[in-house]
Amino acid sequence: MIIVTGATGKLGRRVVERLLERVPAERVGVSVRDPQKAQDLADRGVRVRQGSFDDPASLVHAFEDAEQLLLVSLDRTGEECVAGHRIAIDAAVKAGVGRILYTSQMGAAHDSRFQPCRDHARTEDLLRATGLPWTALRNGFYAASALQFLEPSRRSGEIALPADGPVAWTGHDDLAEATAAILTDEGRFEGPTPPLTGPAALDFDAVAELAARATGRPITRTVVPDDTFREQAVAHGVPAPMADLMLSIFAAARAGEFSAVDPTLTELIGREPADFRALLEGSWNEVVEEVPGR
Repeated sequence: MIIVTGATGKLGRRVVERLLERVPAERVGVSVRDPQKAQDLADRGVRVRQGSFDDPASLVHAFEDAEQLLLVSLDRTGEECVAGHRIAIDAAVKAGVGRILYTSQMGAAHDSRFQPCRDHARTEDLLRATGLPWTALRNGFYAASALQFLEPSRRSGEIALPADGPVAWTGHDDLAEATAAILTDEGRFEGPTPPLTGPAALDFDAVAELAARATGRPITRTVVPDDTFREQAVAHGVPAPMADLMLSIFAAARAGEFSAVDPTLTELIGREPADFRALLEGSWNEVVEEVPGR
C-alpha cells in the first residue's frame, strides 16, 4: 500500500489523483488531520485514516501496512517543522514502513540562505539515519510562490521586488505526476533525486516580459531595496518573521541556489514540463473566471 500525508493539500491531493490513474484505489491510503475533508476519496475506495503530526500514535495507525510512505513536508519552518518531520519519520519506522519518500526541495542544504531549505536538509539527515530505504524528492521551486509575488502587478503594471536571480519555477501538476511515477516504480531513486524542475530558470526581469506578453500590456520590473521591501511588507500586516522568510527567497536566488535546470522531471512525466508562461496564464485565467465582473 502507498500512504500519502497531506492528501488534502495542494500537492498531496494532486499526487493521490495521479496515483489513482495508475493503481487500484485499495492500494492507496491517506493520512489526514480531518478525515471529513477526504470523504470523497474514501467514497472512491481510498483508505482514509486520521493522522496528526502532533499525535505520534495516530500516525503509526495511519501508516499501517505502508510499503511506501509519501511524507509531504509541513507548512512550518525551523525547529517546529523539523520536529514534526521527526515525529512522522519515527512513526513510519514504528509502523514498519518499507520506504519513505519525502517532498524536499532543490537547494536543500545546511548553509542555504532560505530557512525551508535548511529544514529540508535536516529532514534528509533524519531519513538517512533511519536505515530504511528513502528518497528525497528535490522539487523545483513552486511556481505558485512566484505567482503570489506577481499578483499586485496585475493591477499596478509593476513588479516591485528585491533583486533576485534565476529560479527554476515548477508547477504542482508536473511534480505530482512525477511523484506518482516514482511511487509506482516507473522511476526509483535512492536518497536525493536530481532537481525536479521546469524547463527554464527565470529571474523577475524575464518574468515581467512573460507577464507583459501574456496580458498584452506593459509590466515593468522595479528593484526594491531589501530593507524597503521588508518595511513595506510589515506595514501591510505581514508578520516580521514571514517578511524575513520572503526576503530570504531573493537572497538565495541571488546566490544561485535555485538556478539548476535538470531533465529528470521531463523523463519522469514523458513530456516537457509546463513553462512559466503557461502556468501564469492558467493561474490568471482561473482568477478571472472565479471573480465575476473582472
